[in-house]
Amino acid sequence: MKKFKPTTPSNRHTAIVSYRGVLTTNEPLKPLTTGFRRGSGRNAFGRITTRHKGGGHKRSYREIDFRFEKIGIPSKVETIEYDPNRSGFIGVICYADGERRYNLLPQGVKVGDSILIAEDAPLKPGNRTILRKVPVGTFVYNIELQPNGGARIARSAGNYAEVVANDRGQSHLKMPSGEIREVSENIWASIGAVSNEEYKHRNIGKAGRNRWLGIRPTVRGTAMNPVDHPYGGGEGRQGRGTKRPKTAYGKVTGGRKTRSPKKYSNKLIVSRRKNKRAK
Repeated sequence: MKKFKPTTPSNRHTAIVSYRGVLTTNEPLKPLTTGFRRGSGRNAFGRITTRHKGGGHKRSYREIDFRFEKIGIPSKVETIEYDPNRSGFIGVICYADGERRYNLLPQGVKVGDSILIAEDAPLKPGNRTILRKVPVGTFVYNIELQPNGGARIARSAGNYAEVVANDRGQSHLKMPSGEIREVSENIWASIGAVSNEEYKHRNIGKAGRNRWLGIRPTVRGTAMNPVDHPYGGGEGRQGRGTKRPKTAYGKVTGGRKTRSPKKYSNKLIVSRRKNKRAK
């Protein structure tokens, strides 16, 4: 982590990820980038559906390969890059047939390392194989939910799932949340944990940096008027005044279960997540 001398009140506590010695280039590969319109928390009608979003620095979108269709073709890592649209590091992967793609990189991978997508791929970080070939206790990321459906699970910085069982055509995965879920043993997953594991220790330090990231200010409900929020109004500093915590629109937020009792994946959950993240 990179920390600053306390020359200003904001620098006193700021801690950000140090990219020096990790990243190998400052510019993305142009053929693999596109422009895109950020949602800014609005739906198709332009109405705000998620508050506190908007502005931020202009970004170009890096087209990350989450489908991994180049099976059996060896490749090498050419670069390690920062991606403003995700928390983990990405890199350009050059396949033996000359094609280049962006991949989400795991911890411990360096420029020049080889990566292979195959059922018999060696169990080393970055390689991708079918889950039934992965021994119990191995960390995996970029996990599919359906065979050949593309990576869906464990894609954020430092995240991974742990294989805890393989039995009768099914595998049990301990998710980053602590939940143990049953999945098909025929799905594909990458070996290792997502890079940039220090990301969770960063301290933004000042409001301006949040604005660069596209995060707008959050006003406390108790500071509003009664017309604007259930907590609003009153003389001086008031308590919540309602039996349960609510959003500005009156929706209960604390203690109410929001998961559908008929959700398709209920039967696949072996053990529910605990109240706090798994260590």
